[in-house]
Amino acid sequence: MSNEDKKDFNAMLHDSKDMPKFQTITDQKSIEKYGGNRMYFAPPIDYDKVMRLVPFGKVITVGEIREYFARLSGADFTEPITAGIFVSIAAWASYQRTDDETPYWRTLKANGELNPKYPGGVEAQKEKLEAEGHTIIQKGRTNIKYFVKDYEKFLFELE
Repeated sequence: MSNEDKKDFNAMLHDSKDMPKFQTITDQKSIEKYGGNRMYFAPPIDYDKVMRLVPFGKVITVGEIREYFARLSGADFTEPITAGIFVSIAAWASYQRTDDETPYWRTLKANGELNPKYPGGVEAQKEKLEAEGHTIIQKGRTNIKYFVKDYEKFLFELE
């Protein structure tokens, strides 16, 4: 996202954009990839609500949140592009508030990867996660990425 300082992410967070909603997809490759044709779209505020549940020392992935929404809604899967965008909106909305913080740094990308789109980038997320006892490892030589070591051991389970 660009021009974060000029955007009102809390307004975006509360704009449901006619969600939640379902869509039936017909693209065979997508149906095979996601295991069905019933796609769910959760509103941004729902991502924020789930991200707030993750306690100190625990983490969750965007994929885990998507699977949770699909289970709750009876869909085959939750739409992945808006999921990534809405997680970032929740992070920036929290960053813009003076109180009532969402612990967005505990929400990771696939395989425990840190999210460079969060406020302050991976450095800020790394600092917050290390303060909670996590070890951050670097992978790659040219396309460097950061991951929570053994993140699976610290996954928060959504019921």
